[in-house]
Amino acid sequence: MPELDATHDAALTSWVSSANDGATDFPIQNLPYARARRAGTDEPWRIMVAIGDQALDLAAAVNAAEHTDAQAAALAPLVRGDLNAFMARGPADWQLVRASLSRALADGSPAEAVLAPCLIAQSALEFSLPCAIGDYTDFYTGIHHATTVGKLFRPDNPLLPNYQWVPIGYHGRASSIGVSGQTVRRPLGQTMPPGSTTPQFGPCKRLDYELELGLIVGTANALGEPVPMAEAESHLFGVVLLNDWSARDLQAWEYQPLGPFLAKNFATTVSPWIVTMAALAPFRAPFTRPAGDPQPLPYLDSAANRATGAIDIALEVLLETAAMASTGEPPVTLSTSRWPEAAYWTAAQLVTHHTVGGCNLQAGDLLGTGTLSGPTPDQAGSLLELSMGGKAPITLPNGEQRTFLADGDRVVLRGRCSAAGAVGIGFGECSGRIAG
Repeated sequence: MPELDATHDAALTSWVSSANDGATDFPIQNLPYARARRAGTDEPWRIMVAIGDQALDLAAAVNAAEHTDAQAAALAPLVRGDLNAFMARGPADWQLVRASLSRALADGSPAEAVLAPCLIAQSALEFSLPCAIGDYTDFYTGIHHATTVGKLFRPDNPLLPNYQWVPIGYHGRASSIGVSGQTVRRPLGQTMPPGSTTPQFGPCKRLDYELELGLIVGTANALGEPVPMAEAESHLFGVVLLNDWSARDLQAWEYQPLGPFLAKNFATTVSPWIVTMAALAPFRAPFTRPAGDPQPLPYLDSAANRATGAIDIALEVLLETAAMASTGEPPVTLSTSRWPEAAYWTAAQLVTHHTVGGCNLQAGDLLGTGTLSGPTPDQAGSLLELSMGGKAPITLPNGEQRTFLADGDRVVLRGRCSAAGAVGIGFGECSGRIAG
């Protein structure tokens, strides 16, 4: 696991003044990566690092400054706009670049004069996916989500017996993953109306979001070589916000016996900035199981994972309806939750279990956490839970009601970390709008 160092110093400030605003998601202690270009241009996509409300164009920055041979080698993939190749170089190079950027962007740095012209306002950028995502696995680590949804469909047996022993997951569709700002088309498919014996075909009527985090794989493991718990986090580069859009009526008809298919493959949205595992180091927390629950099998257990395997990220879901957008009303909060309270498995456990049979993860692979709902009803990470399967409509401040998403609705996910003695960091937004 990444250790605390000078880049996390709470006293560290930047010559980019907006990075010193306590409300920013992107202080100098964060330094997340994205792939972007000036909006409305055909410029090449470039790898950028967020600092306050600005983004540092790394290709321009590298060309403007001097570097050691080791720094130049580590930075070369970023200059080419290839974040996957940079991630594949591994933790030593990730840390080398992070330390170099931290020194260059810190108050009093002699690099200010040459790097200031390499900044671009984030508001002037458009984003692509931050890296090429070759494979996508969506896990089901949210135990409160699993229990609540299980009660809707299996009141007498909400959690299946394997849940407390196996990190459940399924293989998702990487080709339909989009970046924040994505427009989502309401999917078509089959549904089985109550009381009917013949399914119907048509548009989804129970469209939903799911509040998740996405883990970005950095370094690969060879086919046939499992990753042990002691090495698992060294294979992870960082974390994004993730909205796993879901067609609940399609899902109810198709999910047995092999799980989600059309209900999940039409769209997934991620935030543009990858917050690195190194930046998250000050926000580690113990991983514990509720009293009376079985402990993980030995291959999914370690002293380090028990001590600091969790990461304390506060999460929020907001909704903006078409009517709200037309009158300029801000999005309203639907729910909040925290990763450690919501998840039954840690990031390290997901990597280890994914590879234990010999599966080879690759740079850029995406591992979804599953819906991260908290223990109380107001902390639900989906409308399926908030509306109790559509039986209890949610009334918004403007009087509108929702059981599931309507055309024109925009869903916004946010995440933020805070801890005593540390500077808070965030993830930016992950937003998507239903076409209408």
